Amino acid sequence: MKNLLFIFFVLAVLSCNTKSEENRTPLPEQLLRIPYTSTIDKAEREYFLYLPKNYNKESEKKWPVLMFLHGDGERGNGKDELDYVMIHGPLYEAWVQKRDLPFIMIVPQMHMFGRDTIGLDYITNRKRELIPVRLEGDSVPPRPEIFKMKQQMTPVAAVDFDSIPYTESRDGWNKSEKDLLEMLNYVKENYSTDTNRYYLSGLSYGGFGTWYMASKHPDIFAAINPIVGWGHPDLMKPVAEAKIPVWAFAGGRDQVVQTRFFYESINKLEELGHPDVRFTVHEDMGHDTWRRIYAGQDIYDWFLEHSK
Repeated sequence: MKNLLFIFFVLAVLSCNTKSEENRTPLPEQLLRIPYTSTIDKAEREYFLYLPKNYNKESEKKWPVLMFLHGDGERGNGKDELDYVMIHGPLYEAWVQKRDLPFIMIVPQMHMFGRDTIGLDYITNRKRELIPVRLEGDSVPPRPEIFKMKQQMTPVAAVDFDSIPYTESRDGWNKSEKDLLEMLNYVKENYSTDTNRYYLSGLSYGGFGTWYMASKHPDIFAAINPIVGWGHPDLMKPVAEAKIPVWAFAGGRDQVVQTRFFYESINKLEELGHPDVRFTVHEDMGHDTWRRIYAGQDIYDWFLEHSK
């Protein structure tokens, strides 16, 4: 009898130790491809959904959601070209560089909208070798170098938008608006998310798209982060009225999207009483300012400080 009791005791201890080990062992992050039918052309496409470390382990936790909108050069068919969206941004940081970023990430791919037919070298001649590869084990690939800009740093005057009426882009993220909303809704209904902490970030074309989506749907996002993409002043009123925290970035040496286009909109937000607007210019950087922003930690910490 004593032997049986001793055996039961040993088994109970081992069971507790096993459970303790399971509790201490983190579950790995996951990268899923979510299929959908685009409202634009009825094409069958996919987008990336990143689930952070321990997502499936902490079943009661409500996770913040970060939607990322890429730039012009990463467009594609949402199938075999989807991997191009991993070249830059928070998904590159979380999946390729294996950083522990505690967000569910929604990363779609924009349609070409004819941009592959007008001779843009960075689209028509792009190579799959540009797509970063997630390495086995703890290894990560080296980060690409930031472009070295040669022109001098010089102050610029703001653009006067009185003579530039707002028009919606013919080939931008605004045309994907319904698709993006359906993605957000699908993730909300099928995953454990904190609907008070939905964030939006985008670079270049995605920066323009970030301003657009925040202006058209100010009730969704707890904070936005447009990088090297300005918003027209006519888009600012809904953002200001909803008091969506904004942290915008530009590159002082950026000749693609120059800083002079940002000031009127940023000032407009403050004129409308927006209490939480940041605008940071990296004077030494060019158009790839996003490399420094996403490689740092500040933007992720800033997002997590904000809740609706």
